[in-house]
Amino acid sequence: MAGVVVKPRARIYHGHDWVYSSDIKKIFGDPSPGDIVSLKDFKDRPLGSGIYNPKSQIVVRRFSRQKQQLDVEFFKRRIQRAVDHRETLGLDMQAIRLVWSESDGLPGVIVDRYGDHLVLQTLTLAMDQRKTTIAEALQSVIKPKSITERNDSPIRGAEGLESVKGLLFGSTPEAFDLQIGGLIYQVDMLEGQKTGLYLDQLANHAAVAELSKDLRVLDVFSHQGGFALACKQAGAAEVTGIEISASAVAAAQINATRNDLKVNFVKANAFDHLRELESQKASFDLIILDPPSFTKNKGSLSGALRGYKEIHLRALKLLQPGGRLATFSCSHHINHETFTQMISGAAVDAKRTLRRLANYSQRADHPVIATLPETEYLRGFAYETMGGW
Repeated sequence: MAGVVVKPRARIYHGHDWVYSSDIKKIFGDPSPGDIVSLKDFKDRPLGSGIYNPKSQIVVRRFSRQKQQLDVEFFKRRIQRAVDHRETLGLDMQAIRLVWSESDGLPGVIVDRYGDHLVLQTLTLAMDQRKTTIAEALQSVIKPKSITERNDSPIRGAEGLESVKGLLFGSTPEAFDLQIGGLIYQVDMLEGQKTGLYLDQLANHAAVAELSKDLRVLDVFSHQGGFALACKQAGAAEVTGIEISASAVAAAQINATRNDLKVNFVKANAFDHLRELESQKASFDLIILDPPSFTKNKGSLSGALRGYKEIHLRALKLLQPGGRLATFSCSHHINHETFTQMISGAAVDAKRTLRRLANYSQRADHPVIATLPETEYLRGFAYETMGGW
């Protein structure tokens, strides 16, 4: 097997599974892009097996600490292990992320389940080359009615992969209804956002909704209406959702109709609409901020933080005294300290004192690996403004 010798002090010696070009001391055996390579330390001791792509910033991603091939039996074992873990979590197995990349020992592989149907993403070159083998393993372990490929994520560009989506197995259904946590959602696996829904936020929808009874709620970056619908179902007095995507607004309106819930969804740029609401002297009792990731790398972090601070400042100015703010960030580049400092800065500028009510994270089907900080990407908080201070 061809291989890579890793320099001293690389992150892999501290439990991380990524090897960058700057970490490589030597490459031997002339591996091709997508090949499996052996990993060795600078004293020729084995570090395991990884997938190789010299076109990526992450040249090698370790998937095993042993010598290992990527055959169908390997994928069956890893997928079964991932499924077994999730069955212990007490989550709804009809709407769940069954496999999540490095967190399940399958770097670049994502498998989401919606009822009897699966969506597969292969975001690394080696796994993309083996997607038919992965689909075969999924058929054996899960026995789905269909497997849809949603490889239209821009992340694939970093691996030199093109955007593609379509059917890998069975017959992809038209958009269909699925009951999740007491709400009916329309799932469109070919055209919906991400793989159909934002599965990582499902638990947070319910948690934030507990704060909303009898309140006037503004859900900013509403996507397909998850927070808005959950709040209205929980007894919110009035709910408005802001979303720039016309298709997402249409999906949110369909979801509201399916659930017989009255929610006002507005197609608008969130930044512009918040300014407009401020000029109208509008006010709300609960505002939810769940924006897309404003940064994909460290280089754009400062610009992203300016965007985050602006929406928080606008939201705080729209809150009634004693009002509540639930806010989220979905970028691992914005850590806990950076996020809370930004919120504090916005509160100072808005002349508001905030008292924290709750901490939020990604749902447990997106497990966090202790030595891979990139696996912890979603964080959120609920605050209340302290009136009269």
